[in-house]
Amino acid sequence: MRLASLSVLVTILATCTAALAQSPAYGIGKPASEKEIKAWDSGIAPDGKGLPPGSGTSKQGAKVYAERCAKCHGATGKEGPFDRMVGGKGTLNTDRPVKTIGSYWPYATTIWDYINRAMPDDQPGSLSADQVYALTAFLLHQNEIIQENDVIDRNSLPKIQMPNRNGFVPDPRPE
Repeated sequence: MRLASLSVLVTILATCTAALAQSPAYGIGKPASEKEIKAWDSGIAPDGKGLPPGSGTSKQGAKVYAERCAKCHGATGKEGPFDRMVGGKGTLNTDRPVKTIGSYWPYATTIWDYINRAMPDDQPGSLSADQVYALTAFLLHQNEIIQENDVIDRNSLPKIQMPNRNGFVPDPRPE
């Protein structure tokens, strides 16, 4: 009985593999180059490992925000039409939590990483490291986490204590 079941399973897998190998090629897209893969193969750890050189302040970030971010997140980061970036303090344990940078995100380095990889929505990855540091500083200042003239760089950013730093369960899995 077991041999028959195994034989049926092998036959099904072989048929599926053969069918997949004969799938049509659609002729769209192109293989990613090594340079493209390297550009997307990045991640910034909570301790700042992987952050590049550069720096920025909230004042510098306000200009970049107005030009590149306000159309999606509103003039102050509270209006939308997309995700709110500012506010939400004290709302996580209510019936209507407002998850923003200031209320929800546990690490300031995650803000830098996300902006760097995914923003602006219409041109992800198009911002310089200095612009990303400046935007991060602007959003942290808008959320009353840093002062307006604080300089954010790869040394200072990991030291910022976010309000919800201890609101997550640590992931015990190895890297």
